[in-house]
Amino acid sequence: MTKLDNCLVVARIVQQVPDTRPIEDYRVSDITLSAFGRKEIQIAEHEMPGLMAIREKHSSKKPLDGVRITGSLHMTVQTAVLIETLSELGASVRWASCNIFSTQDHAAAAVADSGIPVFAWKGMSLEEYWECTFLALSHQDGHGPQLIVDDGGDATLLIHKGYELENGDDWVNSKSENHEEQCIKDLLKKVNDSHPGFWTKVVSDCKGVSEETTTGVLRLHQMVESGSLL
Repeated sequence: MTKLDNCLVVARIVQQVPDTRPIEDYRVSDITLSAFGRKEIQIAEHEMPGLMAIREKHSSKKPLDGVRITGSLHMTVQTAVLIETLSELGASVRWASCNIFSTQDHAAAAVADSGIPVFAWKGMSLEEYWECTFLALSHQDGHGPQLIVDDGGDATLLIHKGYELENGDDWVNSKSENHEEQCIKDLLKKVNDSHPGFWTKVVSDCKGVSEETTTGVLRLHQMVESGSLL
């Protein structure tokens, strides 16, 4: 069984038990780093008064109650404050990193230990990176996110390529320009075999995306110009 197969088993477990979230629903380097990560997050909270003010003002009202959010953004202590703010506002959050080297493992451990699914660790391979992006997009009961916090457009790209595959596009069988592109194609093939129709469901669930970088915004503009933006 490959690493991706193991990930898909975890995703199926989550989807079969809608009211509970098993301890396996995260992938981090070392969960025992959570105590250190929590201390660092508490320091970061004092340095991010805007988000903390939002928590204080709106957490009791839960304006994001039930909203499914996926993040593909550097998994740092600062990002942890954002993640936990979204959760405090009622959102169901799943998170992956947008970079194979940028994750602060203690931050990822702390967030995962709090019960929020995180799929990120420093030094992951490209195969693992895209697997984790897929897991972050896989919410309970086969649903996808309603909102995406993206960086570089990777989560957005994966959704579009998966949807295109389900609608007859043959890009996954074309010659790849580099190793990362091949990793994406291999992942999409496996997901297509194990979760047929998954990306169509994700597209129907998704309401919008926020993008961190000019690179990601450029990708979105290119999709608009080509008419391929879903």
